[in-house]
Amino acid sequence: VDINNKSSADLMSRYVSNETGYGVPEEGWRICLAHEFKEKRKPFQAKDVSLSNVLEHIGLGIRYLKWWYKKTQVEKKAPFIDMFRAQPLRQIYGAPLGGIGGGTITRGWRGEFCRWQLNPGMYHYKTVTANQFTVCLRRGGQTVYQQVLSVERPPTLQGWNWGYCGEYAFYHALYPRAWTVYELPGQKVTLTCRQVSPVIPHDYQDSSLPVAVFVWDVENNNDFALDVSIMFTMVNGSGHKDDKCGGHWNEPFHLEKEGEAVSGVLLHHCPAVNPYTLCIAAREQPDREVSHQTAFSPKGTCSGLWSDLITDGRLDSPTGPTEPTYEEKGKPVESKYNVFCFFVSVDARARVPSRYARYFGSKGDAAPSLGHYALTHYRQWERSIEEWQRPVLQDRYSLPSWYKSALFNELYFVVDGGTVWTELPEDADVSGGVRSEDGGLPAQPAVVKEFGRFAYLEGQEYRMYNTYDVHFYASFALIMLWPKLALSVQYDIAGSVVQQDPTERLHLMSGRCSPVKAQNVVPHDIGDPDDEPWQRVNAYLIHDTADWKDLNLKFVLQVYRDFHLTQDSQYLRDMWPVCQAVMESEMKFDLDGDGLIENSGYADQTYDGWTVTGPSAYCGGLWLASLCVMCKMSRLADNEETYQRYRDILDRGSAAFDKLLWNGKYYNYDSSGRDLSNSVMSDQCAGHWFLRASGLGEGEYKAFPKEKIQSALKSVFDLNVMSFAGGQMGAVNGMRPEGVPDRSSVQSDEVWIGVVYGLAATMIHEGMLEEGMRTAEGCYRTVWERLGMAFQTPEAYCEKNIYRSLAYMRPLSVWAMQLALSTSPKDRTTSAQTGAPDGEQREEESEG
Repeated sequence: VDINNKSSADLMSRYVSNETGYGVPEEGWRICLAHEFKEKRKPFQAKDVSLSNVLEHIGLGIRYLKWWYKKTQVEKKAPFIDMFRAQPLRQIYGAPLGGIGGGTITRGWRGEFCRWQLNPGMYHYKTVTANQFTVCLRRGGQTVYQQVLSVERPPTLQGWNWGYCGEYAFYHALYPRAWTVYELPGQKVTLTCRQVSPVIPHDYQDSSLPVAVFVWDVENNNDFALDVSIMFTMVNGSGHKDDKCGGHWNEPFHLEKEGEAVSGVLLHHCPAVNPYTLCIAAREQPDREVSHQTAFSPKGTCSGLWSDLITDGRLDSPTGPTEPTYEEKGKPVESKYNVFCFFVSVDARARVPSRYARYFGSKGDAAPSLGHYALTHYRQWERSIEEWQRPVLQDRYSLPSWYKSALFNELYFVVDGGTVWTELPEDADVSGGVRSEDGGLPAQPAVVKEFGRFAYLEGQEYRMYNTYDVHFYASFALIMLWPKLALSVQYDIAGSVVQQDPTERLHLMSGRCSPVKAQNVVPHDIGDPDDEPWQRVNAYLIHDTADWKDLNLKFVLQVYRDFHLTQDSQYLRDMWPVCQAVMESEMKFDLDGDGLIENSGYADQTYDGWTVTGPSAYCGGLWLASLCVMCKMSRLADNEETYQRYRDILDRGSAAFDKLLWNGKYYNYDSSGRDLSNSVMSDQCAGHWFLRASGLGEGEYKAFPKEKIQSALKSVFDLNVMSFAGGQMGAVNGMRPEGVPDRSSVQSDEVWIGVVYGLAATMIHEGMLEEGMRTAEGCYRTVWERLGMAFQTPEAYCEKNIYRSLAYMRPLSVWAMQLALSTSPKDRTTSAQTGAPDGEQREEESEG
């Protein structure tokens, strides 16, 4: 505990001011702008693979190299997983700007604009030096202080006053808001910049808006008045190579409606593909003056702009648009910069309209209206955010501070996970071609028609949409906060299940060819943003769909959990025949008829590389939980015959599961009898976890004996958590019973943050609150406070040296912990407020 408290304090250890800023909450992630992370980790690379694993996967390596060359050198596209160009760790990121599904811009915790996703799903990592806030203080008509609010000292723009002392400022994040507090040394003035994005649970309008608002509060501790100007400079572009294509231009605008006036500058960025408009604007008020400069030259010192501000605290405000930038080979292109303050919005022009186009049009001219709406509604957004977060933040008795930070800050990925949220075209058919009367789905289910289609990436480096084995964990955030989007994803997946594509395709792991998509099998994912979303990738880098036995089971478990939390009867009726179909496709893996499915090859796909023979704790446990869920759904469908069929299989399967895998303390990894079969898998109770999250797991609808689940969880806590890295880094995936990590695969000795949060939730469900919190705390402290991975939580890290796949979907499973906490008896009355839906109140909120 002392070590953990110290790790949190270290982030603020260089902060020298006593200023706390205006309205900054106590809870959240806080860091001094002068902080430096001591540990510098490297991404997982080929050299990190053991010799035995290299030899085992040499065929995969050769096939991947051929595929990578064709993709990058012939097709000139980015591979959806690039093993040769992993993103290096940059310990700089803060909360992203923007709502859900319209692209994002990430502002670093030191103030830099440094990660760009203006084309959803495609990232550009470039810090644009000129994108800055500058403060100007004037007294008695004279400028007494003017400073760029940046700790950097860049080699460009030397006419500006750089090098703000970071020891006088701190950053505080409690997503979807963030605060930066600057004390101006020697001036007795403190500035608080508050960043607000409209990411609001159960709000399906404003949450879709590609906007963010900066609110500046000024505290003057002098005994005399000061005039304060805040200048915001921003490049027309993102530092990407298409900035040099020419044709970009800026123009001022003024919009007045409903008694409110907004002025700003539009930055029209005009590449050949995916043009967009950036907008920065400010609300006009009687006691404030808004001024602008439409463009300035970045050449030389740029002292002209600096002098313009320092002369009188305002800018010249020219009228009319700028001339388009030009492209001339052999000469540098003069980029257009503009100057303004307070507001950033993105207006991307997509082939299928984004969700926000329903409210602001789809012609690419929405930016002024979006700006006006944001600047006149952000206070309402904040009230909604505060009301949502208050029950968690005020729970000082049972919820530690680190948990509150993890719970809200990990939600960044819902927005910054390459997220696409589009309208459903009038002629679209998401049923897969099999109609309801034939055991399929409606062509346009009501929830998809009303709330649109939603997709997010497995990770910013693993560019596959709605990767289903990982969504299994991450989906808790959606079903608790935006349940209509969670159901929409399920309809898309269900429509893919009934489809088939007999086209033969090479699969890189096995080297064999097999059909792209088998019928009644859940797809691995639904597409790559560099191609077209909703066109399956099916992870052909890894396996064919027949190998992913856990996906069907995860589909069935999610269907019932989502029904349990929404009570949407139509949804359950639509999904019931699809669940029956995928369960039938699983039956063929019960090779010996004992009611328990067998695994062969790479059947436990959540842990690639761990070879499984015979039934395993992971897939076997998911199978039994799915049978239990099917029993429950059979009863809800008033189908006693089907109930008895699944009940019989469940009873026989449970007996076989115990006989083959239970060793007296925990469930063995698999039943093959190999030397490593008795490894302790941290996620061995995943099936039981989902039963408990669905209100099952006890009484008639129980698949595992309670005493065995608790014994298994205690073994995992003692070995995978407390015997690993001093109990300070979460739970390692695989641990040997003698207390050393299982290193038999490239993933068995990793910590998977999202799996750990799910494990912690399971412990909480079983009354092991202290153990669950200790388990999850190790991951939060490691990622956010030790390794500098804020707002880029990776898929995995090892005890030392390396990490894998920055900015990953699975850690959204921290919301499974909140569900577990909120369904304990003392919290049932507040479950709807904290994000755990509850009965009629939940339905009313989600409609609102």
